[in-house]
Amino acid sequence: MRQSPAPFLRSGVALMAALGTSAAMAQAAHGPGAHNHAAPTQATPAVGTPEPARVLHPWQAAPPRLSAEAYFTNLKDGDRIETPYVLKFGLSGGWGLAPIAQTGQGKSGHHHLLVNRDLPLNFKQALPFNEQYIHFGKGQMETVLTLEPGEYTLRMLLADQQHLPHFVFSKPTKITVTRKNATDPATLQKKGLAIDVVQSNSQRPPFLVRFHASLLNVAQVTQKIPETGHFKLTVAPVAGGAPAVMDFRDGQTEVWLAPPAGAYNLRLEMLDNLDPGKALAEAATARVEVR
Repeated sequence: MRQSPAPFLRSGVALMAALGTSAAMAQAAHGPGAHNHAAPTQATPAVGTPEPARVLHPWQAAPPRLSAEAYFTNLKDGDRIETPYVLKFGLSGGWGLAPIAQTGQGKSGHHHLLVNRDLPLNFKQALPFNEQYIHFGKGQMETVLTLEPGEYTLRMLLADQQHLPHFVFSKPTKITVTRKNATDPATLQKKGLAIDVVQSNSQRPPFLVRFHASLLNVAQVTQKIPETGHFKLTVAPVAGGAPAVMDFRDGQTEVWLAPPAGAYNLRLEMLDNLDPGKALAEAATARVEVR
């Protein structure tokens, strides 16, 4: 269970574990040109300047749980998988993704994947860069596992721009890799968006809507980092009426909704953080029935 993993991960931009040194892995997590950012304009607050508090739409509901969690959206304890495998991340409790190129505001951080490692004993110490602590400092929401066959324990952990952990993490997830295929990991990822509506059997509100971005980096608008974006969700009643438009400028990747009973069309977009009129990918859509 505590075996040392061989190089096995490919992020959206680089094969993290194959880089071999801590310095190289840090460069992959930060990314080339990560500290270059456009000058602020009058229309958008400068980096580090808090935006005015935004009023939630009446159809937005408070999360049912007080605690926050970084978690896997497509992997659960006891799963048996074959690799390469696209592993996807989620983030709850109103927290948002903020790449390390600029300081994030409020409840923000970036994902880390822990492989065969427990949570750190000292949360005031920066996480290391190695094959068992994989950093996603650009605001990524997925990676490709290329683990060799065997048993592993995986865990997600959120940390700030200094790689200091937040108390936002997942439970340990024990998995078994049954086979490693010859598939090229690079062929498994395609730039785009996905929307996942998680409803109970009763389909009664509130219900969870998860956002996902593949090969796209999520960031807060105030960070003003090139080649990053934020999610925008439009909830339109099928019967007509004004749609609800929700702009997740703080890097959030999910929302709880409680609209009135009826049918709704959901449209998820990802807007460029330097040009809000520009979409970074084709919109994803879903339909939901609320009782």
